[in-house]
Amino acid sequence: MSRKEKLQQMLKDTPQDSFLQHALAMEYISEGNDTAAIAIFEAILNREPSYTGSYYQLGKLLEKKEDYAAALNWYKKGMESAGKDGNRKAYNELRSAYEELADD
Repeated sequence: MSRKEKLQQMLKDTPQDSFLQHALAMEYISEGNDTAAIAIFEAILNREPSYTGSYYQLGKLLEKKEDYAAALNWYKKGMESAGKDGNRKAYNELRSAYEELADD
């Protein structure tokens, strides 16, 4: 059974588990299925805005699809979330990605 299949099986028991969903989205990215990954990251963040790790990945995928406005929006939301949680590392990573994209 592949890693993706294992994650899908575990999600049958806990379908709202953000950690498992994030891991599954990463598997989709490794397969080149960015559309599925984007949908999962958006679902995670719409349900659990404090799941900070997904903002960066989602923003990078949207940049790859040249949807720069959406990427900037998600980076900004991620910075707000990280700031509320006091997660300086995530905040700085998201700010760096935001500024790099905004400067282009």
